[in-house]
Amino acid sequence: MDEHGSPMAPTYIFRSKLPEIDIPSHLSLTQYCFQHIAKFAHRPCLVESTGKNYTFAEVELYTRRVAAGFCRLGIERGDVVMLLLPNCVEFVLLFLGLAMRGAAATTCNPSYTAQEISKQVNGSRPKLIVTQALFVEKLAEVVDAVSHNFNIMTTDEALPNHLHISTLIQAEESQCPRVDILPDDVVALPYSSGTTGLPKGVMLTHRSLITSIAQQVDGDNPNIYMKPDDVVLCVLPMFHIYSLNTVLLCSLRVGASIVVMTKFEIVALLEVIQRFKVTIAPLVPPIVLALAKNPIVDKYNLSSIRMLMSGAAPLGKDLEASFHSRVPQAVIGQGYGMTEAGPVLAMCLAFAKEPFPVKAGACGTVVRNAEVKIMDPETGASLPHNEPGEICIRGEQVMKGYVGDPEATANTIDKDGFLHTGDIGLIDDDDEIFIVDRVKEIIKFKGFQVPPAELEAILLSHTAVADAACVPKKDEVAGEVPVAFVVKAQNFDISVASIREFVARQVVFYKKLHDVYFVEAIPKSPSGKILRKELKMRLEQTK
Repeated sequence: MDEHGSPMAPTYIFRSKLPEIDIPSHLSLTQYCFQHIAKFAHRPCLVESTGKNYTFAEVELYTRRVAAGFCRLGIERGDVVMLLLPNCVEFVLLFLGLAMRGAAATTCNPSYTAQEISKQVNGSRPKLIVTQALFVEKLAEVVDAVSHNFNIMTTDEALPNHLHISTLIQAEESQCPRVDILPDDVVALPYSSGTTGLPKGVMLTHRSLITSIAQQVDGDNPNIYMKPDDVVLCVLPMFHIYSLNTVLLCSLRVGASIVVMTKFEIVALLEVIQRFKVTIAPLVPPIVLALAKNPIVDKYNLSSIRMLMSGAAPLGKDLEASFHSRVPQAVIGQGYGMTEAGPVLAMCLAFAKEPFPVKAGACGTVVRNAEVKIMDPETGASLPHNEPGEICIRGEQVMKGYVGDPEATANTIDKDGFLHTGDIGLIDDDDEIFIVDRVKEIIKFKGFQVPPAELEAILLSHTAVADAACVPKKDEVAGEVPVAFVVKAQNFDISVASIREFVARQVVFYKKLHDVYFVEAIPKSPSGKILRKELKMRLEQTK
């Protein structure tokens, strides 16, 4: 009964099919990742596409040196350092060194424009930005655009008046004083738009990441059965939480080798898979599409792949079948995550040591040591099997909150500790999750987040634009692409090309507008909220 004496609605909570496990969340992230290193210390840990490799013992030693080097530079527990880097061995050593030091890494896409980087610098306030020489000129614009002071370090070419990574790598590892790291200390500060609005810093703690890794690869029957003799492909960018968590940190925990590719290029990818006999391939649907459809794939031997993991965006049944026809020995499955959730909410049980049968199109079952409810967006009631509603998750892997934004945090994590994902899904009778719609406004281009609010703010800064709204348009290759509806300001005449060029100068490639539609007015609710469903319906009618 509730406080008025009325019967209370039942609460439906969904949990993993796998038994819960003990998670050593009292450890720091590096202690946890290297906990079993004695078993595989001399095995290859990081393998460059050139063939050069670093053993687990070497990676652990360099981590301690980098931590000591950060100590000498004055990076203290609780400080933030920005990693503005593509995939490289240095990224790994810097991230782990910061974690050992008790500092946090805010990871940033090096392809971002100076304007986009400036926003993240203002939000995360890093003491130091570590990058490659290629991007230093862009950082000069950032220095002029922000009020926050920071130093710059390069990982490749040594530049005058800037620090160089050699000062960290050559530090004496024994000279770093021990740091008392607490489980709730922030270790990673990736940026995400959440369910709405502009990108925000997601505070992931040592406890968050340890819990998420353990949910995937620990226990007698791990959800993802990774082994020390596995070779894991790392082509997805480590500045994205999917790659950082499931590729890098999970592999470190179990002792699997990680083949590091700087960027995706189809021939280079195929050569790496064939040369290094990659066994686990974590990918996103656009790369799966390339492997399924490109005729050049037939020239390479992909028989080593035993597991294809797809995430960041839904993988369709037809695409899954096309890939399987080319790589029939691989187990194919999806995971489902959100940066704020640490990030993994669900994972395909076909990857487990003792696998379960799974359905095509499902994005997995709830991870262990977590609780999910399906909530009616209108009433807030929790829903039973087979009824669609907003997916909400609770567990120690969930973020601590958004940095400097308690209001956005409160709007995302409710009073009962459930994180609201903004995704509409259902859980069927076999406890498999199917995503059916999105409440959230975010556009997903090849798995990358494109916040409509960010593009709208740029459009509204144009003197000839009176109002604007951005929505996703379906695309076979990218999944979704951003398009804009624009209201021209009075007495101004502008073209589609000029609007697209105006936006393109200020954003990274995947945020560029693919089309612009001029309209008389943007449909809005009485409270002023953009009615994006109406605009999406107009897109359907233009086909």
